[in-house]
Amino acid sequence: MSLDLLDHPPADGGWTRIDPWSPGLYAVIAMTGHAFVSAPPSWSDDALTALGVDGFGGAHDPRVLAALAGSDGWIDVLDQMLIADPLDEPPTLTQRHDLDDHARVRRARELRSDVRVFGDRQSVLALGRGIAGYLEAAFEVDPALRGQGLGRSLLLEARRLSDEPVVVAVSPGNVASTRAALAAGYRPAGAVQLYRPMVGT
Repeated sequence: MSLDLLDHPPADGGWTRIDPWSPGLYAVIAMTGHAFVSAPPSWSDDALTALGVDGFGGAHDPRVLAALAGSDGWIDVLDQMLIADPLDEPPTLTQRHDLDDHARVRRARELRSDVRVFGDRQSVLALGRGIAGYLEAAFEVDPALRGQGLGRSLLLEARRLSDEPVVVAVSPGNVASTRAALAAGYRPAGAVQLYRPMVGT
C-alpha cells in the first residue's frame, strides 16, 4: 500500500507495511501510535513483528534498523517530517542548473527523483519526489547569513513552486530549521528513517 501523510491512522500501537517508493530504498515511518514500514520481500510481516516493530516506538529501535539494513547496509539519521499545502502565489526564485554540484543538491539526488534546483547567492532549494512519493524540499542557507529568516523564506518558496503538499525532513535537534518550517506553515506529520540493505537481502 501507499502512505497518505495527511491521514493519520488510529493510535493503536500497530504497524502497516507499505511499498517502497524508490528501488532499493526503504523506510520506517512513525506517526502517533502507529508505524509504517517498507522492507525487502525477504522480510515477512511475522518476522518484522518478531523483530520488535510496533507503533509505540519499536519500529525505530536501532536494533530493528540494524537488522533490516544488515551489516553492510546504509541507515540514515532519524528525521521529523513536516508537511504543508501549496501556496497560490507566484514564486520568486529561478531554477539554477549551475547549483547542480552543490552538496545539498547531490544529496537530494541520491534519495529523490526528478530533483529541481532553485536558489540565489545566499541559499539553495532542492525539490524532488521523495518521502512516500511526496514532493520533498531540502534547503541550505549560507552560514554567514543564518538567523535572518532565509530558511523560512525558502520553505515558503517551496510551497509556491508546488501544486501539491510539500514535505520537509528535519533533524529533531535542528531547532533553527524546525522553527523555520513551523514559521513557514508546515505542520508535524511524523518521523522517518531511510535505509538501504546490503545487496542480496
